[in-house]
Amino acid sequence: MKIADVRASAFAMPLHNPAYPRPPYKFYNREFFVITYRTDPERLQALVPEPLEVVGDTVAYEFIRMPDSTGFGDYTETGQVIPVRFTTLQGEMQEGSYVHAMYLDDNSPITGGREIWGFPKKLATPNLRHEQETLVGTLHYGSVLCATATMGYKHRELDLPSFARNLDKPAFMIKIIPHVDGSPRICELVRYYMEDVTLKGAWDGPGALQLFEHAMCDVARLPVREVVSATHYIADLTLGLGEVVYDYLAPDSTPTP
Repeated sequence: MKIADVRASAFAMPLHNPAYPRPPYKFYNREFFVITYRTDPERLQALVPEPLEVVGDTVAYEFIRMPDSTGFGDYTETGQVIPVRFTTLQGEMQEGSYVHAMYLDDNSPITGGREIWGFPKKLATPNLRHEQETLVGTLHYGSVLCATATMGYKHRELDLPSFARNLDKPAFMIKIIPHVDGSPRICELVRYYMEDVTLKGAWDGPGALQLFEHAMCDVARLPVREVVSATHYIADLTLGLGEVVYDYLAPDSTPTP
């Protein structure tokens, strides 16, 4: 294989049999179960990296069922996102969320999510299911239960145009790729958006959330002080590609537009 061929064909590993196809990635009937809760604000400040700023004292704990996605297949994901604010070089202030932790059960979106965007994904066993009148989410890391969430099923229908505006906000994460000597070669703040969103339904209801301590699955590092809300919605969407908005390794790093 010639050097020019490598340059022309390489986009992911392994070179001759990549773990995932080229983007874009489209999701159909993607089901979200989100519990928003209050936590310890000092812990939020310690975990969220500058130049992001923490907004308030809440965390969104998410369970997501993806029964049909191009390239990534059928899988389930769970994790925590934190409301933040980002100020661009032009002084524009953006409200969004920082993706703090993600756990899922499928190899392709783990490798693709980490390598392309920098999603903080780990292999685990999340589950989202309907049990009679209750929506139930669980997370096991190996054999150990790390999270349990419940919600009354479709108690109140939400206004779709109003709810859809919440899905227009960006999300941020840190993409870290090590050098061959173990030092960081890439360390960037990445911003992305969900695109082509078709919201099919949204509901709220009573919710509850329990998080349990685990050395390698540290969702309990942001403890539950009070449940604020529980929402459930279904949508088709495209996962937008990211853009680098801050380079932590550049000597004179400043946020980009």
